[in-house]
Amino acid sequence: MTTEIKAPTFPESVADGTIATWHKQPGEACSRDELIVDIETDKVVLEVVAPADGVLEEIVKGEGETVLSDELIGRFKEGAKASSAPAAKSDSKDDGAAAPAAAEDLKISPAARKMIEENGLEAGNISGTGKGGLITKEDVVAHMAQPKASDKAAAPAKASASQAPEKASLENLVVGERVEKRVPMTRLRARIAERLLDASQSTAMLTTFNEVNMKPVMELRSQYKELFEKTHNGTRLGFMGFFVKAACEALKRFPAVNASIDGNDIVYHGYQDIGVAVSTDKGLVVPVLRDADSLGLANVEDKIRDFGLRARDGKLGIDDIQGGTFTITNGGVFGSLLSTPILNPPQTAILGMHKIQERPMAVNGQVEILPMMYLALSYDHRLIDGKEAVQFLVTIKDLIEDPARILLEV
Repeated sequence: MTTEIKAPTFPESVADGTIATWHKQPGEACSRDELIVDIETDKVVLEVVAPADGVLEEIVKGEGETVLSDELIGRFKEGAKASSAPAAKSDSKDDGAAAPAAAEDLKISPAARKMIEENGLEAGNISGTGKGGLITKEDVVAHMAQPKASDKAAAPAKASASQAPEKASLENLVVGERVEKRVPMTRLRARIAERLLDASQSTAMLTTFNEVNMKPVMELRSQYKELFEKTHNGTRLGFMGFFVKAACEALKRFPAVNASIDGNDIVYHGYQDIGVAVSTDKGLVVPVLRDADSLGLANVEDKIRDFGLRARDGKLGIDDIQGGTFTITNGGVFGSLLSTPILNPPQTAILGMHKIQERPMAVNGQVEILPMMYLALSYDHRLIDGKEAVQFLVTIKDLIEDPARILLEV
C-alpha cells in the first residue's frame, strides 16, 4: 500500500519550510518511526519519520525546495522490500569513462545530483560522506574546492562559477590557492538576522551595566554541590539557576521590565516566563522556562540542561521557543568579559551575564581579590525609564551577592 508523505502541520507563526535533508533515497528500506527527512523552518527543524516498515518510493520535493503545511513531499510503500539498486543512482550515464558497476552503486542526494549535472562533474570521482556512502551537496562542494582536482572536474567547476554566479546553489570560485565559497543563508539564520535588525531599528534600546561579586554564590555552590547533585538525581548546581530565580524576584518588583509593547498598548504579564539563550550550530535559539517563579533551583537547572541537549540535537519544538517575557543570555561561557545584548522583541529587556574574572576590589577600606562578573541590562527606553533599569539591575546584584534574599524574598 502506498502512503503519501506530507509536511507537518506548521503553527500559525510559521508560513512555510524548506527540505533540508533526505535521509533516505527512493528504493531504500525504512523501519517504522525511522527518520526520513528534515524540514527546516525559520524557528526549528522538524523531523518526518516513516509511518511503517517499508520503502521510500518517491521523492516529490527535493532538498532546498520550499514546502507548505501538509504539502505532499514524497510517497512511501508499506511492507515493500528495498530494491537492489536505489533510484538515486548513476548520474554519469553520459560519461562512458565511468565504470558501470561502480556508477550503479552510487547513492546521490537530489541537491548533489543537481550540482553534479550543472557543473559537468564525474559522480564516480566524488567521495560520499553521508549515510551508507551517500554523496551530499557538501561532498560536491568539497570536491570542487580541491586545488589539485583533475582537469576533467575542476575546469567545468570554474566555468560554472563564472558563467552562472546568480544560481541559488552553492558556488565556489577558485583562483590558484585562494578559495571562496558562497553558501545560501539557512532559514533559521535568516530569521535571526531579520529579528535582530528589527530589534535595532524599531526599539529605543539602551544598556546599563553593573558588576556583581560572585564569591557568596560560589561558596554556597561549593558547599552544597555534591549534596545537591545526590539529592536531585544527578542534577548539577550551576549559576544560571540563581540568576533565573533572582530575575523572577526582580521582575515582580519592576513590572515594566516584564512587560511588552503591542502597538500602542502595554501588556503587563502577571507571570515570569524566562527565555534562556542557547547557542547551536545553526544559530541562537531561546527556549522558554514557563512559570519560572514556581520552579525550584533543581527544576531550573534540569530544564536548562535539557534545553541545551535538545537544541544541540535539533529536537526543540515550536512550543519550546515561543513566548517569553524576559531573556537571560550568558556570553561568559565563551569567555566574553563585557557585551551589550540585543533585545528579543516583543520583550522589553534582556540580561547579559559574562565571564567571572578575579579583580582587586576595595572592601571596607581594604583591597581584596574577588571573583567579579559584569552584568548588562539592555532595555527598551520607550517603556522602561533609566531609573527603573538601574534599580532592576541593582536588585539582581543584591540578590546574587546575598543568595538568602532569594529564599526570603527580601
